[in-house]
Amino acid sequence: MADDPEGPMLQRISDSFFRQGFMRHLGARLGRIAEGEVRIHLPKSAAVTQQHGYFHAGATSAIADSAGGYAALTMFGEADEVLTVEYKINLVAPAVGDELEAVGTCIKSGKTLSICRLDVYSVTSQQRKLVAAGQQTLIRVSGS
Repeated sequence: MADDPEGPMLQRISDSFFRQGFMRHLGARLGRIAEGEVRIHLPKSAAVTQQHGYFHAGATSAIADSAGGYAALTMFGEADEVLTVEYKINLVAPAVGDELEAVGTCIKSGKTLSICRLDVYSVTSQQRKLVAAGQQTLIRVSGS
């Protein structure tokens, strides 16, 4: 619907995500997009695993970082952008499964800095298990 305020936000997040070469390189795809929350899915492939067959920590961290960044961006105005200032992630279990699902949740949207919670789950047809948890600080970059 033309007057749906979420429509432009959804389009903006989608357009930005598809400009990210690294997410495309990993094979990641957007999931749920809502105000303050974004999910990114990463199917298992040889390109994103490490020597033991688990999802690589770098791939796990990358989708967590992007999910949090986009969660913060959903809270900003149309002319604003976002950059990660720092993030900490704890890998709490081996990342095995058919895919990973990163959930970024904006817990504080500020004028300059925003804080997001990062959770990454391994997903199979039988279960969804937490494999990484973290927190992120982002900076709002005003557009011209």
